[in-house]
Amino acid sequence: MPLRTAATRLGVLAAGGALAALSLTAPAAAADTADGKAPVYKGRVIAKSGLLLRNAPHRGSRVIRSVPYGKVVTIFCKTRGDRVGNNSLWYLLTDGTWAWGSAHYIANIGKVPRWC
Repeated sequence: MPLRTAATRLGVLAAGGALAALSLTAPAAAADTADGKAPVYKGRVIAKSGLLLRNAPHRGSRVIRSVPYGKVVTIFCKTRGDRVGNNSLWYLLTDGTWAWGSAHYIANIGKVPRWC
């Protein structure tokens, strides 16, 4: 278990670093693809009671806000975190605030998000 905790913390730190780099180099990040546009990943919330978004990819982390069932969300990247159901992936969402949502409750629309 300590290894998983350390790996999760490293994932969170990496995502935080990615967010900091993105905020400082947004124009450069937009040139990541051949057409000059940053990749866009989408998903639909499939949790019947809505999805709680958190400040870290852990079930016990602070809830920032919630997203209703059926809402389409924008996903920045994915990382491993606490297991929810049979899925340990969490998505970093970029709709309004940067927040983590369990991939167990988000159905991908199109391409699978990149790793953080």
